[in-house]
Amino acid sequence: MHLNNYTLGEYTPGAPVWKQLLWFFIGDPVVRSRLLPVSSVKVWMLRSFGAAIGQGVRIKPGVRVKFPWRLTIGNHCWIGENAWFDNLAPIVLGDHICVSQSVYFCTGNHDWTAATFDLHVAPITVESGSWLAARSTIAPGVQIGEGAVLSLGSVAARSLSPWTIYAGNPAVAIKPRVIKNSFSSAELLAPS
Repeated sequence: MHLNNYTLGEYTPGAPVWKQLLWFFIGDPVVRSRLLPVSSVKVWMLRSFGAAIGQGVRIKPGVRVKFPWRLTIGNHCWIGENAWFDNLAPIVLGDHICVSQSVYFCTGNHDWTAATFDLHVAPITVESGSWLAARSTIAPGVQIGEGAVLSLGSVAARSLSPWTIYAGNPAVAIKPRVIKNSFSSAELLAPS
């Protein structure tokens, strides 16, 4: 590799420099704050910088968002401590999603075969009813199917099928996800 020849190519952060600086110095510290554990203030700040966030979203302390203007979160989602949305490309979460502690969303990677170490970005989509357990990682371009579970510390390097539990690095399907109550999957995911 010759990192002195590295360029961003066609990639842009998606916002003017002034907005990036305001986010860095004002928005990001508020969203990350451990001294301000109030979700509504964090949601308001993210929305103020262009994030699309639904109703009933809970955001814990320590959450990192690189670019809020590339973040969409549906209704009734829980975002755990130290979750990191490294969103060089869009990240879209459906409704009723649990993102546990220290989950890492990685939307960018580099071409290790190129002498210039070119940047490649791809969006991440998580469909409704999914659970991303603590310290799990989602790679660029991955789609997590409806109701899927990515277990503790697992790495989703490829898209995950709906209503399936995955574990490992790389994550592999281990069994179907079955909800053990009287609600149907449609009822569980219906807007409230």
